[in-house]
Amino acid sequence: MKGKLILVPTPIDENSPLEPVAKDLIINACNLKNSMFAVEELKSGRRRWIHFGLPRENVNDLILFNEHTNQDLTPSFLEELKSGKDIYLMSDGGLPAFMDPGLELVRACHKNDIKVTATPFCNSVALALALSGIFHKRFLFEGSLPVKLEERERKMKELINFKGTVVLLDTPYRLKKTLEDLANLSRNIFLAMDLNCSTQELMFGTVAQVMGKIKNFKREFILIIE
Repeated sequence: MKGKLILVPTPIDENSPLEPVAKDLIINACNLKNSMFAVEELKSGRRRWIHFGLPRENVNDLILFNEHTNQDLTPSFLEELKSGKDIYLMSDGGLPAFMDPGLELVRACHKNDIKVTATPFCNSVALALALSGIFHKRFLFEGSLPVKLEERERKMKELINFKGTVVLLDTPYRLKKTLEDLANLSRNIFLAMDLNCSTQELMFGTVAQVMGKIKNFKREFILIIE
């Protein structure tokens, strides 16, 4: 069984505690000894690890993963994930893989059918972008599409022709309709459903591939067009 990549958002300041669910997961992972922990900077990463109350005996096992090491480490990380190990990715403050070298690792995981998830984070749009592995230095947040047919069709054509990443967010009962409206899209999409919930599902691929995997269309969702 393959392991999974877990993004661990951390406080942007030096004094706040780590989110409780994330802390419990990491402590449990340390006890099971089948996980790896990557940080953006070793010195500050170790300092914050201890400040968060995480096991001191693991502080020297932290792996440096940043813009200088990600190209070399991504292939070995993929092999570790394929072998069944979980990898916890922590930035030096904030959300890993959001405007961060971790994006390339997330993308590689999607391509290799390796599960990517995250510990709780309060901003659903930023979290979906981080989990997507889609380039987002610049992106268009469109929000919900118009309800009236003519306006909706006009907006959909505009988005399909837009040369860049697009983020859509709408009510659960419009998920199926939104995907059907994108049926002729030639680009990949990323669909995040029920983020941070036990029912969370993340899907990457063509519209047809994604629709073929969905069993229940009435879900909270964020849709990203690559």
